[in-house]
Amino acid sequence: MHEALLYEKLPGSRVRCNTCQWRCNIGPGKVGVCKMYRNNDGVLYSLNYAEVSSTAVDPIEKKPLFHFFPATFVFSLGTWGCNFHCKHCQNWQISCITPAFLERGSRRLSPESAIQAAMDNQCQGIAWTYNEPTVWFEYTLDSARLAKENGLYTVYVTNGYMTPEALDMIGPYLDAFSLDVKGFSDRFYQELARVARWRGILEVAERAKEKWGIHVEVVTNIIPTMNDDDEQLEGIATWIRDKLGDLTPWHLTRFNPLHQMRHLPATPVSTLERACDIGKRVGLRFVYMGNVPGHTKENTVCYNCGNLVIARVGFDTEIVGLDGSKCRSCGADLNMTVGRKSR
Repeated sequence: MHEALLYEKLPGSRVRCNTCQWRCNIGPGKVGVCKMYRNNDGVLYSLNYAEVSSTAVDPIEKKPLFHFFPATFVFSLGTWGCNFHCKHCQNWQISCITPAFLERGSRRLSPESAIQAAMDNQCQGIAWTYNEPTVWFEYTLDSARLAKENGLYTVYVTNGYMTPEALDMIGPYLDAFSLDVKGFSDRFYQELARVARWRGILEVAERAKEKWGIHVEVVTNIIPTMNDDDEQLEGIATWIRDKLGDLTPWHLTRFNPLHQMRHLPATPVSTLERACDIGKRVGLRFVYMGNVPGHTKENTVCYNCGNLVIARVGFDTEIVGLDGSKCRSCGADLNMTVGRKSR
């Protein structure tokens, strides 16, 4: 076990965890909502430090990040647990577990070994993904510091429910957020993830961009009958435009029935296309469609001249019209973070 960095001691040997926005008040011998932080006699410990559930060498486009070092590879790691309990979770086998599972289903990978693995596999960066990285905070912080020392970029694939304190601690070492904005209503977040106070997610994303210069791309999984209404979609698109900027990519991904939501159908392509149209109408320059390989809305097209900049089919990526972060044809700024050798 590894002592947590962000907590305060309370009377009666209780502690308050300040890693995520639940700010769990945890009694002795108990764990918080994520089940990965436990109070042992008034000291809060991380149970999953260096405990790894999954590793892979992924294209950065899989995160999904389309404007961040396109056509590079990223070493991806996940652990166990989550601070959300989403009914449609695609990785529920690693997110919805008890602490006892760590004793039989895990393997250890130190921060030093993770960074070495990234370099050995010729990756340009490292990403904490598959489950919520905030519940792995101490490990990801130590790893991110080492990654920057070794010239690797760093990525959080996150639900954004970390505290401002956690963001400010890791912010200097994080390069990109793939941020999951699941919907845009109290009712939706409560029904899907049992989260009532979700707007703090938006505040953290704005802080990540403004204070720390983190590259942010937003992802919304469109679930039939739940968040596919015009009001929520327009709400997300408008927030992105007004708070993150109209050049911020918005990824609209197809829902596939999993976990506790197998009764719903997969998202119709026509619904995704309508959502893309809403994003464009609101004024976003880059709205992408995900989980529909081969659709033209996977491509990056210059909003100014209409020329193809990056062609994609699934995770196969070809850069055809990019000059640094600008369109090769007309010089328009495309909000691209580049600089390392692409594959």
